[in-house]
This record gives sequence, structure tokens and C-alpha cells, in this order.
Amino acid sequence: MRRLLIGMACLVLLAGQVFAGGYQLKPEKIAENTYLVTGKLEDFSNRNGGNIVNTAFVVTEQGVVLFDTGPSRQYGEALRAAIAEVTNQPIVHVFNSHHHPDHFLGNQAFADATIWALPETGKQIAQHGDAFAENMYRLIGHWMKGTEVQLPSKPLKQEEMDLGGHRFKFMTFTGHSGADLVMLDQTTGVLFAGDLVFYQRALTTPHTPGVANWVSDLRSLAKLDYKLLVPGHGPVNSGKESIQQTIAYLSWLDQTLKTAAEQGLEMTEVIGLTPDPAFNQLKVRRSEFTRTVAHLYPEYEERAFTQ
Repeated sequence: MRRLLIGMACLVLLAGQVFAGGYQLKPEKIAENTYLVTGKLEDFSNRNGGNIVNTAFVVTEQGVVLFDTGPSRQYGEALRAAIAEVTNQPIVHVFNSHHHPDHFLGNQAFADATIWALPETGKQIAQHGDAFAENMYRLIGHWMKGTEVQLPSKPLKQEEMDLGGHRFKFMTFTGHSGADLVMLDQTTGVLFAGDLVFYQRALTTPHTPGVANWVSDLRSLAKLDYKLLVPGHGPVNSGKESIQQTIAYLSWLDQTLKTAAEQGLEMTEVIGLTPDPAFNQLKVRRSEFTRTVAHLYPEYEERAFTQ
């Protein structure tokens, strides 16, 4: 018992040390007036504080435009402080790309700005936000202290906005979460793709309406004229490679689950399959594959059974 108590005390001390360091957010300039805070290619954990998401901002003549706010109130506050190190312009517009928790739970830190989201995304956050926040408390613990759901303040229905010398185009897709906002800064050519695109990290699938839908969205993205693409997770890239990688993974996933269902494999057997070596470079591929099988395989089994 004494050893157990000592071990628990050490864990508490370690957690306190990790927390004491806070979020170390360092914006990197990736284009004119455009900055990226890159998330870690990891799963949510107490060690990383949920800092696995890319957030980005554009400094315009009329204020700062922010794309996504991170996984917690404290992340949002750290992000706000990091932006202040770059510019003294106020943060005037915030865009939530979709309703997954690492993209909107930092909203509290930007309550004085206009927080935009697609109408369906606003509904999803209102419906699922509290449950997402509760789950994040379990996953990352004290990093979530003080975090509550801050709903978007305006539904985004515009297709374009002129903001401080930058012309932004907004596009609505559905492949990843059912309501996915993509923002193109036509002035700089930077495409903020949100979680429609993952790069060098296995993708997440809890709310996708279907792999075919997602691939169709990605093919549409690939036709856009842009100079730099910011994925929801992973490094920026100037070509189509991140889109192509996401399509390749989704296509492999679709075929793997279809074949497994046709062969009558149980879910546990599918989880035990070895991912294609072509995707060995993807971080957290094993854990995400396991979750994806749990999310999607029942539908593939049903299709195989009814054919």
C-alpha cells in the first residue's frame, strides 16, 4: 500500500510539472500576414494537453482572423497571448472549422470576437459540445480547468468576405464531420482545409457520413487553385501531396473494411489486421485504425449482409 501511495504521489507531481509548463505555442509565419501554430502528431493525452491540432491566423488591416481555437480554454488563452506577441491588432473574427472538440473548445478566450461557424456546425456544437468537453476532461485532465462550451455567435452563410485587405472564400463540405468549413485566403493563396485533410497522421472518423463522400470532397479540394495548404493535423504543404495521402488512406480503408465484411470477419479480427506498409509513416496509425474499425465496420457488415 505504501508503494502504491508513493507511486500515486509521483504521478500527481509529474502531472503538476507538465501542467506548470503550460501550452508552449509558437506561431510560425507561413505566408504574408499568415501564421500557423502546429499541433503534435499524437493522440490526446495529459502530457500534451490535447495540443494536437493546427490553429492559424491572418493579421489584416482591420484585425486578426483566426481559424480554430484549440482544445481548451487554457489553450485559447495561450493562443491569444501568442497572437499578441505577433501583432497588437485585435482579434475580430474567429472561424470554427467543425464541431470536434479540439477545434472549438478554446472559444471562451475569444468571446469578444465574432465567432463564426457553419449553421450545421453550430447545431452540432450545441447538441454535442458538453459531452465532448466532459470526455476531454477525462482525456487531458487539469488542462481543461475552466473550460465550458462557448457557442459560435453567428452562422456563416456568406461565401466570401473582404477583411482588411484579404479576400476570403468559404466553402462547405461534409466528408469528415457532416459540416466542414474550408477557408481560402485568395489574397495569399493559403487554403485552410481543416480536418478534411490529415497529413503524416492517421485520420479520425467518428462522424464521417461515409468514405466515398469524404473522397469526393477531397477531389474537389484538389481542383482549387492555392499556394499552400494547412491541414487540420500535420505539416503544411505547397502541393497536392496531403490531399493525395488522405485519399489513398481512405481508399485503402474502404477496401480493407469491405473485404473483411465480405469474408465475415469479426470486428476484433479486423482490428488485428496489419495496416498497409505504405502508411507506415503515419503517426498513431494503429490507435486510429482501431477506433475507425469501431466507428465504421458495423455499416460495412450490414452492407455485406444485405447484398
